[in-house]
Amino acid sequence: MAYHLLQHDRTRAGILAESLEQALQAVRHCQRCNTFSENELCERCASARRDPSLLCIVETPVDMNMMEQSQAYNGLYYVLMGRLSPLDGIGPRELKLDRLLARASDGVVREVILATNYTNEGEATAHYISELLHGRGIGVSRIARGVPVGGELEYVDSGTLAQAVRERRSLD
Repeated sequence: MAYHLLQHDRTRAGILAESLEQALQAVRHCQRCNTFSENELCERCASARRDPSLLCIVETPVDMNMMEQSQAYNGLYYVLMGRLSPLDGIGPRELKLDRLLARASDGVVREVILATNYTNEGEATAHYISELLHGRGIGVSRIARGVPVGGELEYVDSGTLAQAVRERRSLD
């Protein structure tokens, strides 16, 4: 993108550079959920329409936006800004999990929904957080995984299909 703008549209390259500089000055982390915000509290955390008893934990602001696009969740969030990755030097301290524990233990949250990615690091992060929260008596659930809506079995990888079979549910 940078090469394209420099070669074909230097004016817009300057506009983009100014916008990025303004974002660096104005954007910070929401005090409650840790996502990006221009205010102390982001719009979601400031909304009285959201269910404060539900707290969904995601890895990134992009993951939070995807959850919002599903229109299936109306609780609050906590954005980790990463995932546990010992090989990359990212542990509980780097993710500031103490802030998450304080947020989840506020007496209002009744259920924490772990919506980390289904990668090795995301699974390890979900497991670690789950153990921390269970020790404090907080209800924890994990988003499901399996065959995508509209997916055909012949095109689903064997790992996903195996997981869908293991996590099947009764239709009674």
